[in-house]
Amino acid sequence: MLFTTTTQYIALAVALIAGWLFGLASHPGGKKWKQRYADERNSHAETRKAQEARINELERENSRLANAAPVTAATIAPHAASRAEPAYRDETVVRDGSVIRDEDRRPL
Repeated sequence: MLFTTTTQYIALAVALIAGWLFGLASHPGGKKWKQRYADERNSHAETRKAQEARINELERENSRLANAAPVTAATIAPHAASRAEPAYRDETVVRDGSVIRDEDRRPL
């Protein structure tokens, strides 16, 4: 085992604290890091401002759509009902080979 006594643990703690203090004392001052922090803070503020502007724009659009008249078939194409045709024709082939179309069927 590397450390066996209390004295050795105390010596380790003193050495770690002394190394930490020596590192702080020999640090050049952090001008580069302060500049990077300020740049990041400004960038974050600009991004936040742009996001808030986008949120306000979307909220205005949402309230405009909430107050708008509902969309119905009559507002989209008022004369479409008279020209409406099915997208496909349903044809039924009977056993003898003749074709019966929807128009040929009598209502029940």
